Amino acid sequence: MKRLAFPALLLLAACSPSGCGQTPPPADAPATPTPPVEQPQTPTPPTPEPVTWPHEPAGSLYPGSGAGATDATVWAPGMRFPMEAAPAFANSQVYGYGGYQAPGPGGQCDSRNYAYPWRDNFCESRSWTNGMCPSGKGHQGQDIRPATCEKKVHAVVAAESGTVTSIGSYTVFIQGASGRIYRYLHMDMVGVRALIHEGQAVTRGQKIGTVSADFGGNATTIHLHFEIKAPVTSGGSTAVIFVPVYTSLVDSYGRLLNTPGDA
Repeated sequence: MKRLAFPALLLLAACSPSGCGQTPPPADAPATPTPPVEQPQTPTPPTPEPVTWPHEPAGSLYPGSGAGATDATVWAPGMRFPMEAAPAFANSQVYGYGGYQAPGPGGQCDSRNYAYPWRDNFCESRSWTNGMCPSGKGHQGQDIRPATCEKKVHAVVAAESGTVTSIGSYTVFIQGASGRIYRYLHMDMVGVRALIHEGQAVTRGQKIGTVSADFGGNATTIHLHFEIKAPVTSGGSTAVIFVPVYTSLVDSYGRLLNTPGDA
């Protein structure tokens, strides 16, 4: 057998394991870049639609119940809705079913009283002085029914931080830090006195009682009558007077529906 020359043996020894003719890259050659890995895209969740509810515009009273105040001013911006939880139904207790001006047969617990749409009843026909009403007289607040036709169940809360200035036989007055006065009628007054007292400081959203039908021995339906008196300047003088409630209730109820924990 013919022996290979020594130089040929050196050539064979210099071949790479994958064979001769493939020169390995130098040790300091840059590495081949790895293509980037595509990361899955997390879709942006859609902005939730605001919760709304059917409600008539301010001043739209029940037909035949008077001429309403169409003032669109939110007299108590940032106010807490005066009932702790939704749903609640703003409508007339006099012109609703079971009231003495009812539109037809049915008691106060008729399901039609506990349904939307809301309807304003500030300035509804009354003999009480109310300078914000077209006639100069009328209902001075808004009637609000709770979620169900039950006494002493549905909590009522302070609309604004302030001080309890008066507790009567069927009324509670709270003077807010803003200077506005809030008046609540027809709560369970025994329960009210177990929770608050005159001169007490209360915080916005604090429970002050429950909805009932207390009216100093007179008859009424299960509802909360809610009023706002605010400083109003006219002709260079300022007076604290009854102001339309409905727009402030619409504003605060919308926040309650959309942010229940931070209304």
